Amino acid sequence: MKEFTYVIKDALGIHARPAGLLAKKAKSYAETTVSISANGKTVNAGQLMKLMALGVKQGTEVTITCEGANEEEAAAGMKAFLEENL
Repeated sequence: MKEFTYVIKDALGIHARPAGLLAKKAKSYAETTVSISANGKTVNAGQLMKLMALGVKQGTEVTITCEGANEEEAAAGMKAFLEENL
């Protein structure tokens, strides 16, 4: 299991467009489960509606957990995505 934290810098937080991209990125790691935790809740990062329901705003610290066959690659990819987009 690989885990890291990230503070959301986007002024709008995880809103519709980046949430959709984030869910798509998380699903691209077929053999790895990617979860995101924020505000005391944990959801599968590949499920758009649950991701949006977290209500992540700017300045919120999120924890990304990758568990599965290619968790190293997934963690690196998710971290790069967050740094580029959120």
